[in-house]
Amino acid sequence: MQQARAACFFEVSWEVCNKVGGIYTVLASKAAQLQRQYATLFFIGPYIARHAAAEFQHLPTPEKLQPVFEALRSEGIECYYGTWQIKGKPAAVLIDWVKFLQNKDGIKAYLWERFRIDSLAAGSDFDAPVVWGWAVGKFLEKVMQAWQCTDAVAQFHEWLSGAALLYVKDKRVPLAAVFTTHATVLGRTLAGADRPLYEELAHLHADEEAQASGVQAKHGLEKASAQAADVFTTVSEITALEAEHLLGRKPDALLPNGLDFERFPDLEQIPAKHQVYRERIKEFLYPYFFPYYSFDLDKTLFFYTSGRYEFRNKGIDSTIAALGRLNERLKQEKSDRTVVAFFFIPADIHVLNLGLVESKSLFEDLQDEIGHYLGTMGQRMIQAVAQGTPPDEAALFDEEFLFKMKRFILSFRKEGTPPLATHELANADDAILRGFAQAQLQNRAEDRVKVILYPIYLSSSDGLIDLGYYETIWGCHLGIFPSYYEPWGYTPLESAAYGVPAVTTDLAGFGIYAQQRLKKRDSGIFIVNRRGKSDDTAVGQLAAQLYDYAMLPKSRRVQNKIAAEHFARRLDWKELIGQYIEAHNMALERVRHGAP
Repeated sequence: MQQARAACFFEVSWEVCNKVGGIYTVLASKAAQLQRQYATLFFIGPYIARHAAAEFQHLPTPEKLQPVFEALRSEGIECYYGTWQIKGKPAAVLIDWVKFLQNKDGIKAYLWERFRIDSLAAGSDFDAPVVWGWAVGKFLEKVMQAWQCTDAVAQFHEWLSGAALLYVKDKRVPLAAVFTTHATVLGRTLAGADRPLYEELAHLHADEEAQASGVQAKHGLEKASAQAADVFTTVSEITALEAEHLLGRKPDALLPNGLDFERFPDLEQIPAKHQVYRERIKEFLYPYFFPYYSFDLDKTLFFYTSGRYEFRNKGIDSTIAALGRLNERLKQEKSDRTVVAFFFIPADIHVLNLGLVESKSLFEDLQDEIGHYLGTMGQRMIQAVAQGTPPDEAALFDEEFLFKMKRFILSFRKEGTPPLATHELANADDAILRGFAQAQLQNRAEDRVKVILYPIYLSSSDGLIDLGYYETIWGCHLGIFPSYYEPWGYTPLESAAYGVPAVTTDLAGFGIYAQQRLKKRDSGIFIVNRRGKSDDTAVGQLAAQLYDYAMLPKSRRVQNKIAAEHFARRLDWKELIGQYIEAHNMALERVRHGAP
């Protein structure tokens, strides 16, 4: 692996100390590896008070930054120095742009005059990161002047930091700039609008499409940043193809996303923890389903999908349709196998389902009552055996206890079918619930596939499963992520890291990476071929994969768990960080030698 040649390095992103999406995971998980490469390292993000309170520890400003902060304060830019509260606690500078926002019209005019970025109709979701980025550019300019540093590299992530990159390049700040797009604005927009992106890609007129889609400002900023950068990178082959057509520049390097495996369980921990968390999920399912009917939870598999609510892009539509086909096949075969499929996808909600609250409360009362009674029963069993009398039902269960159990049974039973979602949703025409209806997934007693939309972020105190996200997926058997648009895809990688096999596609960066390297049948990573295929064909393929996995004997499922975890470790940041260092060094060399 190359050694870092820069004297200092700046990581610039809207998601520093500000969790929005997957870029936060990229930055936070590789920070410790970057610290081993650079003696001087700063993460630069936006100051958003409610997020900074949880993510950022404010510290006294170092002497070498004091004149920079003072100069920027005179322009209405407030800077905060401290540490990001992640592994390694790297140094961070958060920049408050709110007072500087009064300059937005001038900044946008400058971007139009110099880079032809049309932002006249742009809203606050464009203005805020652009003004923040301009302030970041000024910070970098003053740091370079104050420190007289000539060997510095900055990596700018996504269009949201593009204004910072354009500022330092246009003002000739002596800084090597790497620009990374994790997903193009236009590509995500078109895919989300049900356009056949990959079939149309070679023929699209990107600027016209951006104008028609109302994203011309973000697209223009992204395109200008990609072309102005000393080194342009993206995260996968599929996004590189997209970027070349839509942004007009072929990426110089591919930088896959990884994980910090020092924070993940080792293979010895996985089976025991899987069993513990699986039992916790079962405890949740008792009050969810059993007031209406029962099924054998020992013959039940837990499937799940998770992520942002992007119905088509994330393959939620395909997941529902495939589960519907799986349900029909299992019913036709009169299978004794049940699948419970969780949709851990945050959505707007009103309140927790009141019927579920009641059932859960009754079930917890039952657990307490039986737990208390078991102590008494144990004493009675000991006494009976000691006296040479085998314990019988009459000796173990008194009438009061039996009466309470009968009363519980009457109170616990409900008419109808179990709910499809844990909460009442704000949207009466929710796409996921509509998809359940179309796929005939209604949680009827005869259905072999049960579905649960869990529209809140999992936590250890959510009043339902009461486990965090990682503990919950650890208790599952299979993750399903058949994305149509997925530049990388952390969810299947994280699933595999916990020894939970996962489905991905050949339109996802991680899926392509895995497909090129998979050899064994029991690989733990399953690929749906979506590229050049119709949605119906992809759904059929996914349904077949889900059926095959559901029918596997336990020994084969264990083999897949082991293989998934082993494969995921290929994407440890210890192995991947070298590719980032190479990109940084490439940018530095181009600046030193004036190469384009």
